[in-house]
Amino acid sequence: MAALLQQVEVERSLYSDHELRALDEAQRLAKKKADLYDEEQDQGITLTQDLEDMWEQAFLQFRPGARETEADKKNDRTSLHRKLDRNLVLLVREKLGDQDFWMLPQVEWQPGETLRGTAERILATLSENNMEAKFLGNAPCGHYKFKFPKAVRTESDLGVKVFFFKALLLSGDFVQAGEKGRHVWASKEELGDYLQPKYLAQVRRFLLDL
Repeated sequence: MAALLQQVEVERSLYSDHELRALDEAQRLAKKKADLYDEEQDQGITLTQDLEDMWEQAFLQFRPGARETEADKKNDRTSLHRKLDRNLVLLVREKLGDQDFWMLPQVEWQPGETLRGTAERILATLSENNMEAKFLGNAPCGHYKFKFPKAVRTESDLGVKVFFFKALLLSGDFVQAGEKGRHVWASKEELGDYLQPKYLAQVRRFLLDL
């Protein structure tokens, strides 16, 4: 069994490529000292120690970028390049009746469409297919019921139920089309500056991880 384990070389198989290369070079160095190695084979070869020295120098010269961006200095909440250490939530300004309200992006569900399909459609529509996002699951993470303003309320249509989905932005950004000031990227602490209290209470129930 011991001989079999030696053949398998279990320990050696756990080394990284860089560690294996360092071991091979150590063996060549030992052979060179014993005059059993041809030095011409080493011409033009970068040794692992040379690589580690280069990496060390690159590390010493590295300087992290500033955590405060121009958008932070200007308090430009329409920019995604702010509060780099926090998660941001996309809010849009929608007109209900004769009033404007801030809310998470939403759109009316269409027959034959899944709820997640509706969420994907509103994201594609708002960003003009400029944003790629990863939706977390096929089921809503929360919901909110509200009544329409009296100006648009009817006997058969008093209000709606809104289902929320979580999604992580992978690439792209919101395309500002038409009127300006219709969207913001807000941190959890800033949501209270935009959302109505009852709506905010429901949203905060599934934003606990932010």
